[in-house]
Amino acid sequence: MTRRTTALSAAVALAAALALTGCSSDDGGPRLKVSGAYMPQPVMDMAGGFLTIENTGDTADKLTSVTSPLSDDVTMHATKDQKMRAVTSFDIPAHGELKLARGGNHLMFMELKSKPKQGEKVSVELHFEKADPITVDLPVEAATHNPQQH
Repeated sequence: MTRRTTALSAAVALAAALALTGCSSDDGGPRLKVSGAYMPQPVMDMAGGFLTIENTGDTADKLTSVTSPLSDDVTMHATKDQKMRAVTSFDIPAHGELKLARGGNHLMFMELKSKPKQGEKVSVELHFEKADPITVDLPVEAATHNPQQH
């Protein structure tokens, strides 16, 4: 009985090790990188957030939520036909990108705990369906900042 328990334990440990190996980022899963992040200086008690998430991996992923010490209410908004609506996730295609930009899809920080000023940074944590969370500092830019116009 003891020998069988030991063999079973070894088999379970081996299966767990193989399952964990399949979760590494080198297995063709999503490989995410964030660039172009910024927040225009808020003028009211809410603010927008913009960034690009590039996925160089072979597997698509989803941005499922965003958290920040600046607000307990950070939502994701899709803009279509000049109408904004809250969404529960954004797709990040394999070998593609998710672009959050002025006039398009974006993050909304509601009921700010403080109003960050230009030159400061706001920390956010991006949560995904498959990939590990990514912490990003959003530089606070002028309220009218729009990198697409440069």
